[in-house]
Amino acid sequence: MNPVKTDAVRSSGREALLDRETRLVYEWAVRHRRVEPADLARISTDLGLGEARCRAAVDRLAALCLLVRRPGAGPGCFAAVGPEAAAARLTGREEARLRIAEAELGRRQAALAGLRAEVASLEPVYRAQGGGVDGSVCLLEDAHAAGSALGSVVGAAKEEVLTVQPGGGHPQADLTEALPRDLAALGRGVRLRSLYQHPARFDPPTRSYAELVIAAGAEVRTRAEVPARLVVVDRTTAFVPARLATGAALLVREPSLVAYFVGLFEHEWSQAVPYDTAPRAARTVSREVEDVIAVLLAAGEKDDTIARRLGMSTRTCRRHIAELLARLGAQSRFQAGALAERAGLTVPADATGPC
Repeated sequence: MNPVKTDAVRSSGREALLDRETRLVYEWAVRHRRVEPADLARISTDLGLGEARCRAAVDRLAALCLLVRRPGAGPGCFAAVGPEAAAARLTGREEARLRIAEAELGRRQAALAGLRAEVASLEPVYRAQGGGVDGSVCLLEDAHAAGSALGSVVGAAKEEVLTVQPGGGHPQADLTEALPRDLAALGRGVRLRSLYQHPARFDPPTRSYAELVIAAGAEVRTRAEVPARLVVVDRTTAFVPARLATGAALLVREPSLVAYFVGLFEHEWSQAVPYDTAPRAARTVSREVEDVIAVLLAAGEKDDTIARRLGMSTRTCRRHIAELLARLGAQSRFQAGALAERAGLTVPADATGPC
């Protein structure tokens, strides 16, 4: 039996395949359970059709799987098959081919998507190295893009890396990722200076990281308050936050902006305390924290706002407030603010900025 060509089915249409004569021959075959070459003359007589037209109808029914060759029988000996079984037999091979084609298409689409993603992964590197029409200020859309670009630029640093890291303790995963990169830069002779907030001294992961990079030659200092996160590489490229919620960042190469960020860093650095884990250093930074708290209390700031600005928990902040009240001999926050102002604690030592 020759299987029907599906192109012929699509082009000819249903009526061309199952015309009146073909239906009559199928009805005869179902009634007699079979069709053989010797039956053509009888079919012609019974249906009043020419033998040639009956033979064409039999061929068409065989092509549509409505007649199938009987096992062990000679050529042209067919048995009638139900329409549902015939439809399944007729379309089965084509559907199988379509499934194979769809699977192959899916594999090829996945391969193309992987290739596209792999090539696109170099976009942060391209932008970080000044690619594009205007590389002076570039938005890195999310934390992944920002991290990739930062790693690329710091990895290529030749002279100096300046960083400002606000907040208290830093996530262990971030420190683990940064440590080999920073140690490699120090190993190349790059000067690394990092500025943290005082509470970072008392966070075990951050303290461990700081001690390792200091041992390798880095310089680390802390302040009670620091500006937003900042990274400046070789005084030519800066990274600053863009959208905190997504981790997006701005990559800045505009010389005047980078110079401003360097000036801001140097100003903050000059006011900061060298990192030291000795008890005396801890007392010094605790006293400075309390002095800054006095300034913020006098300004009417609430506990959670003060805690957020100083990179510590609200609980730790309240402990410092209690110690400040005891040191000033104050009975209330309001009185502490007034006493601090009278003692000159509410005038910041670095009232002027880098400009």
